[in-house]
Amino acid sequence: MVLRHNGTALVERLDGQDFDFDYGWRLSGTGTWRLADGDGGRVVRLELTTRTRVDRRLPVTATGASAPEPPSTYSWEFSVDRDRHRALTLFFFYGDPDAGNAYVMTRETAS
Repeated sequence: MVLRHNGTALVERLDGQDFDFDYGWRLSGTGTWRLADGDGGRVVRLELTTRTRVDRRLPVTATGASAPEPPSTYSWEFSVDRDRHRALTLFFFYGDPDAGNAYVMTRETAS
């Protein structure tokens, strides 16, 4: 995922949030992002407006008729936190909310 200064975004193989994660699709494409106020503080809202590719993650939790077609547009809401070095971290929860599974984004380092 690339978040640009002008509010545009590039998404590559990003899994679904919450229960959508169980469907096993990964979306790629372009869209927009913005910083907003959420229930627990600041969040990053990411909107995929143009899907360019769908990949599948294995194993998939949902099976057969219960797995809908991957969406052509999608929205994620990333919580914002700081790690132990005070660097910003973006994450969202996936699967059953009671399980507390977090999908944490890591920043790519320059080589």
